[in-house]
Amino acid sequence: MNGSSVCLDMHTREDRKGTESDHRLFALAAWREAPCFSDSERAALALAEAVTRMSDRTNPVPDEIWNESARRFDEQALATLILKIGMVEFGNRVNATTKQIVGECGCE
Repeated sequence: MNGSSVCLDMHTREDRKGTESDHRLFALAAWREAPCFSDSERAALALAEAVTRMSDRTNPVPDEIWNESARRFDEQALATLILKIGMVEFGNRVNATTKQIVGECGCE
């Protein structure tokens, strides 16, 4: 979503060590069409994408995206999701600013 090869490399490696399947990791790039994501996961992904691409539109987080996320997650879970999205975005900006290169983040 954010175009960061460092993020893609790091998070894919982390997820592969956990319980996430390769199938779902590969399908993430096409999450809207992929049948392997739940409605709650789609709401979280839509919110993450909207926050990530805020400068692409005049209404950064459209009501339909916000309302779907608020419908799927209670207040605490939604707050946690927003903070996690923000933390990933912060990391992406640091990586872009300091011109991090895939493999140099200690993930290999």
